This record gives sequence, C-alpha cells and structure tokens, in this order.
Amino acid sequence: MVTTARNSRGRAHAYVPDLHNGAIMPTDVHFLVAADDPYAVVQLQGVLDRASAEALRGALLSVVADRTPAVIEVTGLRIDDPAVLSTFGEVARETADWPAGHPAIRVPPAFAGRWQGVGFRIAEDGARPPAYSVDHLLRADLEPMTGAARRARELVTEACARWELPAVAGPACIVATELVNNVVAHAHTAMTLLVGRGADADTLHLSVRDWSPALPVYSGPVPTTAYGGRGLLLIESVALRWGVTDLPDGKVVWSVVAPDYGD
Repeated sequence: MVTTARNSRGRAHAYVPDLHNGAIMPTDVHFLVAADDPYAVVQLQGVLDRASAEALRGALLSVVADRTPAVIEVTGLRIDDPAVLSTFGEVARETADWPAGHPAIRVPPAFAGRWQGVGFRIAEDGARPPAYSVDHLLRADLEPMTGAARRARELVTEACARWELPAVAGPACIVATELVNNVVAHAHTAMTLLVGRGADADTLHLSVRDWSPALPVYSGPVPTTAYGGRGLLLIESVALRWGVTDLPDGKVVWSVVAPDYGD
C-alpha cells in the first residue's frame, strides 16, 4: 500500500511499507516536482527489499502515468538484495510503449555499473531531462461525458497533422474513440489522454489513464447479435499492439498504431 500527501512546497511523499528486523519501517519515496521545471524528480530514499519492491513498482508506474517526463534519483536508496533491481526493469518494460517520456535513472558515476541493464537510460550526474514538448507529446484531460471521444479524435488529428502522419490518423482515431468511450461507459472517472510520436517517427502511441481499478478484458470476437462489446475488438483489429497496466489508483490502457498495419 502506498499513501501520498502533498505539502505547500509541492512535495509528495509515498510511504512504502518495508519489513526489516521484524519491524515495519517506511521507505520514504519522494515525488518532487520543481516549480520551475516541467518534469518530475523522483527521489528514492530508504531500504528497498522484496517486501517493498511491489509497492515501489506501483508508485513508479503512477509517476510515469501522471508526470511527464521524470528522473529517478537513486543516490539515497539502499539495496541489500540485487534481485530487487528487477523492479525497475519491470516498470521499464510495462511503460515501453506508453507515449509518456520514459524516466531516466540518475546515479553517481561510481555506482552506475549496477544500474546498467535495468531498462532505463542512465542519466549523467546532474543532467536534466528534455522538457515536455508538444513536438513529441500532446495531452488532454477529459471528463467521462458526451463529447470526450470527439475531443480525443481532435487531439489525434492534430498530432497526425503536426507530425505528418496522415496514414495513421484514421486507425488512431478509432483507437482513441474506443479507449475514451470505455472510460465513459465503464470507469466513470476523469481521464488523461496522451498522444505521442514514436521514436521511429512512423508510429503513434496513445494511452488513456483513468482512476478505476476495473480492467478491460478482451475475450475475442463477439456474436453479431450482441449489443456492444466490440471496443477492444476494434482496437485489436487496427492497432499494432495494445495493452493494460494496473496502477495502485487506476489503470493505463495504451496502444501503438502504425501507418502500414493491415496493408
């Protein structure tokens, strides 16, 4: 379980339960967003072991979902069991296709070796990540109401025009419509739509983050007489790949659309 609190200085603290010598000791995970920087600095302090790794995984996934981009500071993190480094690898794999800018690990050069291969870029000590830019990412915060899907299609159309991806616009609008309508029909929460340009400059990455724990389930084709249930089928048919990631306070449903898929 991760609990968060925010103070007037803009710092949020996530306390990850950590069992050590038979006592519950908090691992204090600081989420600090500097007022003059458009990215998150995640300061990890305390002891990371197998008991606290799963809670940290959820906390990091939430940061990537909610704050773009981010740098993870691990200087104050003590790791007694190298196996728990796989937690960072899991987060890197789960977020690899999200449109959000992926975190970088900031660690002193003397300790960088053990962090190689965890899946995140290793930032040079003191380096700053690229700031949020509409050249690579567009965002819309939507309410679960009529008109949300229309706004999603407008954002996708704007992205495809901005990044000269006309062949992606049609299928991407279908995906965005279904992702948003799923939240409107089932989750009933506010949502954040992100549309990002792929690293290869030919694909479009979309994600919708909501605050419902209910996960969509794809069970394949539905009978022609069935009412509804075709949203995920449409996504499956037009997307290069898609998936769902659960968060401590909701989920992210993401999709990658390519211009030549299905040709």
